[in-house]
Amino acid sequence: MAVSKEFHDYILENLKKAGDVATRSMMGGYCVYFQGKLVGDICDNCLFLKPVDSALQKLPDAERGYPYEGSRSLMIIVDDVENTALMSEVLHAMYEELPAPKPKKKK
Repeated sequence: MAVSKEFHDYILENLKKAGDVATRSMMGGYCVYFQGKLVGDICDNCLFLKPVDSALQKLPDAERGYPYEGSRSLMIIVDDVENTALMSEVLHAMYEELPAPKPKKKK
């Protein structure tokens, strides 16, 4: 599940052209957030997006796979991350469809 620093930076550089994108380190990979909402993962030097309807419609021919061993979610594998116009469309559509993050409980 390890991700090279170069691949992480490459994905982040391309996705940031769509807007507010951030990552958080997770067990050798990264969670990918768009405007505060979790949209996918970077694992094994691949970008995986959540299989929400809007992403499936905009990426109908994309392969699907599990981001890590033991994962219960079959996710969309993104090959054309350099297509910034398409990635912007996908991320904005996903943002509209995904629920707001749950507020963190105070300790």
